[in-house]
Amino acid sequence: MKKVFELDFRGRKIVVENGEYAKQANGAVLVRYGDTVILSTVVVEKTANVLSDFFPLMVIYQEKLYSVGKIPGGFIKREGRPTDAATLAARMIDRPMRPMFPENFKNAVQVVNTVLSVDTDNSPELTAMFGSSLATSISEIPFDGPIAGVKVGRVNGEFIINPTPAELEVSDIDLTVAGTKDAINMVEAGAKQVSEDDMLEALMFGHEAIKELCAFQEEIIKEIGKEKMEYEVLEITDDFKAEIAAQATDKLNEALRIKDKLEKYAAIDKVKEDIVNKYTTENEDKMKEKDLEVLITKVKLVLEEIEYEIFRTIVVKEKTRADGRAMTEIRPLSTEIDILPRTHGSAVFTRGQTQALVVTTLGALNDMQILDGISLEAEKRFMLHYNFPAFSVGETGRYGSPGRREIGHGALGERALLQVMPSEDEFPYTVRVVSEILESNGSSSQATICAGCMSLMAAGVPIKAPVAGIAMGLITYGDEYTILTDIQGMEDHLGDMDFKVAGTREGICALQMDIKIKGITKQILKEALAQAKVARMEILDVMEKQIATPRAEVSKYAPKTEIFTINPLKIKEVIGKGGETITKIILEASNVTAVTDINAVKVELEDDGRVIIYHSDRDIINKTKEMILDIVREPEVDKIYNGKVVKIIDKGCFVELWPGCEGMVHISQLAVERTEKVEDVVKVGDEIIVKCLGYDQHGRLNLSRKEAIK
Repeated sequence: MKKVFELDFRGRKIVVENGEYAKQANGAVLVRYGDTVILSTVVVEKTANVLSDFFPLMVIYQEKLYSVGKIPGGFIKREGRPTDAATLAARMIDRPMRPMFPENFKNAVQVVNTVLSVDTDNSPELTAMFGSSLATSISEIPFDGPIAGVKVGRVNGEFIINPTPAELEVSDIDLTVAGTKDAINMVEAGAKQVSEDDMLEALMFGHEAIKELCAFQEEIIKEIGKEKMEYEVLEITDDFKAEIAAQATDKLNEALRIKDKLEKYAAIDKVKEDIVNKYTTENEDKMKEKDLEVLITKVKLVLEEIEYEIFRTIVVKEKTRADGRAMTEIRPLSTEIDILPRTHGSAVFTRGQTQALVVTTLGALNDMQILDGISLEAEKRFMLHYNFPAFSVGETGRYGSPGRREIGHGALGERALLQVMPSEDEFPYTVRVVSEILESNGSSSQATICAGCMSLMAAGVPIKAPVAGIAMGLITYGDEYTILTDIQGMEDHLGDMDFKVAGTREGICALQMDIKIKGITKQILKEALAQAKVARMEILDVMEKQIATPRAEVSKYAPKTEIFTINPLKIKEVIGKGGETITKIILEASNVTAVTDINAVKVELEDDGRVIIYHSDRDIINKTKEMILDIVREPEVDKIYNGKVVKIIDKGCFVELWPGCEGMVHISQLAVERTEKVEDVVKVGDEIIVKCLGYDQHGRLNLSRKEAIK
């Protein structure tokens, strides 16, 4: 039976419908937020692979272009692989939901959000997050929710919940925060260099709205929620745990205190491998293959628990880190720029065993990325792409199109650096930044931001201020906790929080927080932000010793620009019939045979009359400009020009003032005295001075030599 629930949420209506659509799913809701409509469904596998070492949760966010009245581009004309925006939306929903499932729950869960209608003033991503939580909460799937998320903006000093795109345009904060009614458990933000205190206030403001959405979900769950399912778990006795601990604790404790990453990991793996091999050898002839697999899985799980406990004891109780650093100490830093001679800008940033090589490329504005999605944004002029090859962690692996993690890390770096990028008017280029992670032991996304910033400055991009990033960690042990600055891989893997903060000396530009526990307090957030600020200043000190300000000129291999304005009505003349005129200009100015030649000058003609010319050779730019100006230049009445006689007729002669501009000197205007024959005064090829008399009623330009020589 169909049920409908409504909430007036901050002046906008949220309507939830259940019982009419997708009834075979374990949970399904149709959520309407304004005219945005999302169908959120969840399905769970009936059986579990209890031997799996991860929880198989898949969150899908399907953008349907019919939702915004668009037909997909390309030959196939149907939606293909998810856009980056859809991938980021799916990640954003997954991150606050994943910690809310029981740790021992291993049944595969698939959450599918289908975007049916989009009202851009009402976020489909946040509507899908709400629907995902609610569909899961009303199903039989064990889930310690509900969760919800909101956007927070700030316009004229006032915080706004779920700002519209127009409001975000003038907002200095673009924050997405998610959590439960009790605590925040996911943060994603971009900001225009705002203070830590302001960001904390925005987070808390957002959490108050989250509480309202969670309370609404709880009302619905109470009315239509199903009884939670029983699920299979892998039982491990305390005696078995003690048996493994007796063999492994001392050895793992010793291995965890090794400072070098690869040596540490090798020692830990050796301890685990020896114990696993012992149990395998002792039981392979006594047990069936399936039973032996269960036993070995239990051994591995117990070993992981022991490692987890020792690690927490070392950090929280002993206040000692895996590599010997203090809690607030950053790993050794080093920087380089200009290591690639032919690129437009390059930089390397190394922090301990994490290293990023970042390259900046400048292109014309028509090199912008075209977006075929449901957002209002149709193109991008600043892109940051992040690549994480397997060799960076000493492994073999998959190579191909970027995965969700690479897209997410790239988006974080892009968001941080976007806040300081110059406007199109200030710097009329498309800018692409590519990060190649050469080595990784935690926080490669923040190394990307640091190297990316130096790469941009080396390329001559006039950014507003240098940006640095740092990753903070959290280790809890009972009621105690420790916040770590500059976490490395093991501290991320075994810790409870990965909190990335990027910004300038003035304030925060980007945030991203993921946690493995069910939420963190305001006090922890406050401490982490303050600790991150101190670290950011240290990193900026090192970066600025390498390069403190953007270079005044772009690389000699990068395209230079020239911008000027012509009469918009003259654009057609510059283009010519079928592009004939502009093609001729490009070929002649560049001395090439095809406009597609890599050395051909690029010319962009805007509807408002702006002309933008790109080429690495300033002489070619100047020549192109002169040729265009010759076409659009208009003679000024009463002005005297030097011209060339190009044709003689009985009534006078035609004089070329500049290529493409000719006027007629009537025989009566050739000399002060009477002229019987034109050839008595001028011949073809003569250079003479003439005065512009203006255009006659037939649109012909009239010139006078007589008036010029008086």
